[in-house]
Amino acid sequence: MPLPANYGGVIDIYYKIKALHSQGVKVHLHCFEYGRAEALGLESICEKVYYYKRKMNKQYLFNTLPFVVVTRSSEKMIEVLLRDKHPILFEGLHCCFHLTDEKLKDRIKIVRMHNIEHDYYKNLEKVEKSIFRKIYFGMEATKLKRFEKVLNKASYIAAISPADAKELSERYKNVHHITAFHPNEKVSIKEGNGNFCLYHGNLEVGENNEAALFLVIEVFSKIKTPLIIAGRKPSAQLINAVSNYNHIEIKGNINTAEIDELIKNAQINVLPTFQATGIKLKLLAALFNGRHCVVNSPMVANTGLEQLCSVKNSATEMANEIIQLFDLPFDMAEKQKREEILSANFANTTNVKKLVVLLN
Repeated sequence: MPLPANYGGVIDIYYKIKALHSQGVKVHLHCFEYGRAEALGLESICEKVYYYKRKMNKQYLFNTLPFVVVTRSSEKMIEVLLRDKHPILFEGLHCCFHLTDEKLKDRIKIVRMHNIEHDYYKNLEKVEKSIFRKIYFGMEATKLKRFEKVLNKASYIAAISPADAKELSERYKNVHHITAFHPNEKVSIKEGNGNFCLYHGNLEVGENNEAALFLVIEVFSKIKTPLIIAGRKPSAQLINAVSNYNHIEIKGNINTAEIDELIKNAQINVLPTFQATGIKLKLLAALFNGRHCVVNSPMVANTGLEQLCSVKNSATEMANEIIQLFDLPFDMAEKQKREEILSANFANTTNVKKLVVLLN
């Protein structure tokens, strides 16, 4: 369900639909429902929207197929798909249960890969604290690695990052790099200085919780620069860690507009990650709308965005860079550099044309 478009995967989907609509492509959207209400706003950019209940029964945990895949299957959806001969875009390996269906063998079938999924789940397993969830992520990683072979049935694979495209090309044919779709249309950076640093992300995701804890314990505990951590469902561990420092604050469960304002008003967007998969939409948001951007290597590796960020890997290097940049006005010549690189490689208008070619 791509509305509200308030976290990575659905941001890419929603703005992809908008971009396709702007090109005159009539999108028939098939959504699996599980906890998000039907979104009336989709009707204005889609020809038709269909909803199916996701099968969230725990018995599927013991299926040989990944839980995220087997719970997204629907014979009713197949019946609807067979009413026409339009190309089909499968959003992620999660949605590929029906990719091998013989009834769809003559269709153009494109799979959008948001990550190398088994690597993503393996990394979630590493940072997860709950024993049950750790076991679940480990099992899913093994099943997803085995299931990935269904991509042989895809007409095309649309990888979200150059690194993913390179890896997938070693195993499959017809792999294309089509970068992330996002809400940013132009580089818009506020003049003047901000008075805080910002880390933002969905904090209930293990990798984001780990990154936030790293910033609190390893970086900002050593300096007095103010830090705001913003995002959904901060963990008790993170809340406890932040409580030790007066210059660090959590803004939990705020809406997308509020996060956008924080990105624009921050002096530095600090965005480490310990999982080099896909491309991080939070990084694009910071580069289109924020001032200085301090990251570590996994955040920018093989993205083409390395030259737009200060890349520091150790906690000490990161802390020193933050001190250096905190009183330094953002150089508007850097804004022009961002405009050139982002418009050439990360504009939705350019990106969607690559996808439309595959649809035909």
